[in-house]
Amino acid sequence: MIEAFKNHINSKLPFLSNSKCLVACSGGLDSVVLTHLCHELKLDVTLAHCNFNLRGNESDTDEAFVLDLGEMLDLEVFIQNFDTDIYATTEKLSTQMAARELRYDWFSDLAESLKFDYILTAHHLDDNLETFLINLTRGTGLQGLTGIPEINDNIVRPLLQFSREDIEDYAKAHQLTWREDSSNASDKYLRNKLRHHVIPVLKETTPELLQNFKKTIDNLSDTADIVEESLRAVAKRAIIDIDGDKIIFSVLEFKKANNPKAYLYEMFKDYGFTAWSDIVDLLDAQPGKQVFSESYRLVKDREYLILTRRRSLSGVEVTESVNEAPIFINNTDKEIETPIGTLFFDEVDAIVKPSKKVIFIDKEALNYPLEFRLWKEGDSFQPLGMTGKKKLSKYLKDEKVSLVDKENTWLLTSNNTVVWVVGKRADDRFKVTPKTKEILRITIQ
Repeated sequence: MIEAFKNHINSKLPFLSNSKCLVACSGGLDSVVLTHLCHELKLDVTLAHCNFNLRGNESDTDEAFVLDLGEMLDLEVFIQNFDTDIYATTEKLSTQMAARELRYDWFSDLAESLKFDYILTAHHLDDNLETFLINLTRGTGLQGLTGIPEINDNIVRPLLQFSREDIEDYAKAHQLTWREDSSNASDKYLRNKLRHHVIPVLKETTPELLQNFKKTIDNLSDTADIVEESLRAVAKRAIIDIDGDKIIFSVLEFKKANNPKAYLYEMFKDYGFTAWSDIVDLLDAQPGKQVFSESYRLVKDREYLILTRRRSLSGVEVTESVNEAPIFINNTDKEIETPIGTLFFDEVDAIVKPSKKVIFIDKEALNYPLEFRLWKEGDSFQPLGMTGKKKLSKYLKDEKVSLVDKENTWLLTSNNTVVWVVGKRADDRFKVTPKTKEILRITIQ
């Protein structure tokens, strides 16, 4: 196996030969073999072991074993102890998911702080088959059927091409010792049930199962590349605008696709959505219709879909800024931080051409403190250049302001009178006139 491993590193993962790597070592068969193989190839590796304190003395013995392994191979070892049960309860996670989060968060912190280029894990071909079957039973798309990626950012899995049998044969041939995790014998978890009862039957009926599975994964990965290329082309046409608060998509571009549901799924699956029929229905829904995931919402707004973050406040769905409290501004304030940028106040001698971001007003017309707040139903103002008042709701509708932007429309007011619909229109009642003695310039950046 050493030659096969060496050839695989040289042909597929040559960057590891000149990298500083952190090996995730549990003390089990797979990670021990990975450690020995890396040591044989003289790769620059350091061991990292997680003690999750889930199996009493057994967990402590695993830790001691990894320390001894590091000493035997003259490798540095990092150990981290976790209160996994407490973390799982606090974060409302299963024990398995809690351990996974703790493990990868710590690996990531180590890699960042100590400048490790890559984190190596000992996942192998049998693990990949188990993951494939788990995803299949739970329902998944193409991405879920391509299995565990060999390279995922700075995480590399050099044993993914090798079977559990290959690894066991190597360990026995080299008389390696390792630790057996007693929890692996339990059928409590789906992965173990598949490993103990389903996969052995499949291997018995189809001896070439793993090789056939490997070919299937390669074929699916090729297909996924084609899908990704097509998705990028549609995204390039469909995404109208992106800023810090939202992404705007063209409804028409999805409708023009041969299979809109497939493109909607690929475009929005990473945002946690699951109600795909409802999302497809958004294409023909009335403006204002919304679909929610745990952290995001998708809004129909005329010929657009708008993706924004969401949060829940007392059971009411709101955007990130809807619950922002008003900000009060005194006449001595020159610079104020707001949820949508920084407000600057300075006196000038003359008016330069105003814009949506800059207004000029008669300072003596103001009553302090000024208030910076979100608009609400019933607000009205006198748009600059007009003689009569206009409901703000009517103004926003006439300006074709989207539902998301309406929710994030802020006002600067004086004595509850609108001075500025910020970033949109000033109020005529505060404009500079020939009688103005002090001109105040207000800028939002």
